[in-house]
Amino acid sequence: MNKRMDLAVSFKARAAQLGLVAGAALLVAACSSTVTRTGSASSGRGTSASASAPRAVSRPKYGQSATVQRGQTLYRIATDNGIVPSDLAAWNGLAPPYTIYPGQSLKLYPPGGAAARGSAGTSVASGRAASASASGTAAAAAPIKSDIKWRWPADGQLVGRFVAGDATNQGVDIAGHGGDAVRAAADGVVVYSGAGLVGYGELIIVKHSEAWLSAYGHNRKRLVNEGQNVKAGQQIAEMGRSGASRDMLHFEIRYNGKPVDPLGYLPAR
Repeated sequence: MNKRMDLAVSFKARAAQLGLVAGAALLVAACSSTVTRTGSASSGRGTSASASAPRAVSRPKYGQSATVQRGQTLYRIATDNGIVPSDLAAWNGLAPPYTIYPGQSLKLYPPGGAAARGSAGTSVASGRAASASASGTAAAAAPIKSDIKWRWPADGQLVGRFVAGDATNQGVDIAGHGGDAVRAAADGVVVYSGAGLVGYGELIIVKHSEAWLSAYGHNRKRLVNEGQNVKAGQQIAEMGRSGASRDMLHFEIRYNGKPVDPLGYLPAR
């Protein structure tokens, strides 16, 4: 008799334990549903977020722009300004992998400015469409004219050329030997000097105007600091192979953040 009572008590305890586990599981499921599902309060029914969740909408800031600071990402700038990242990329003609540089200016509104004011915002879907269009014409044709007098940043053989739309060929590669001089391609101010951008090794970025930047990658040693003014032809680094398989300089010219073919600006040689 006592054994039966013990078994009954044990069974009840086990049932209570299972009940707690089941209750906890239901609670987790309920919490999960509040995150992943949406629905009207009156109906009490939820629908899959992937099926009917409201799309994120950008809030353009017409006439405003953001200057990229060291360490910032496109995602961070977009979210800090209430903009969907894909929209910000599309508005500025940026294609994957969406590389941005310190000192670069990003428009916080779509092309057309005032003409686009009539709409409440740009949806993720429209942003993706625009982004896809931008990707197809990534690294748009170089502007016809530049007021900057460009010069070659290094001596040596050209071993890599710019390829429009190719994220791995956004500039030119100039071969050389470790320690060869890397020179500023034009007057400007150093807005970045470091090794924080993947794939560029020891990198220097010089800002020449509000629209124009130049970048110098794979250096062995950087000789200038951020905020320093440089003159055209001034040595700013020593050539190297940081982030590369051989000693060379990777050189880019960017107009409003978009890469253009440096050979369209550098003097013939």
